[in-house]
Amino acid sequence: MSFKSADGGRAPLEWIKSSYSGADTPSCVEVAARPAAVLVRDSKNPQGPRLTLAPRAWTTFLPYASGS
Repeated sequence: MSFKSADGGRAPLEWIKSSYSGADTPSCVEVAARPAAVLVRDSKNPQGPRLTLAPRAWTTFLPYASGS
């Protein structure tokens, strides 16, 4: 099984682990940004499903996720 990147396969996605994810917690979230989308995945299941959000939706969501 293979996955294409959000930009049509031109470059690999660079996944960044959430600063809230740590060694002492089972919750591990990673994000990868592209100009047209922000992808979110569970780092424990990197080949699993991914949530794709428009950049504006991601920006709107961040204050709720960070508790700010």
